[in-house]
Amino acid sequence: MTWSVEFDDRARKELRKLNPNIQDRILKWIRETLSVNEDPRRVGKSLKGNMKGLWRYRVGDYRIISQIQDDSILILVIRIGHRKDVYGD
Repeated sequence: MTWSVEFDDRARKELRKLNPNIQDRILKWIRETLSVNEDPRRVGKSLKGNMKGLWRYRVGDYRIISQIQDDSILILVIRIGHRKDVYGD
């Protein structure tokens, strides 16, 4: 089963601000690991506290914060950023 991955406007903007090499690395990871995985929860970690219900994926020092929508086989990327910045705000 292939999952669809969509980007929230904020995540798309955050991705564009990153170094092109980092952008390529993140997009390649999403394409080759996340979207083709039978269960996207297997490669991620559920978040707690005020981000409960969201999932985080680790790509080096960068994090992808997402919402998994099982009914539509969709992973909605909400935030992308360096690990020291992505959880705030």
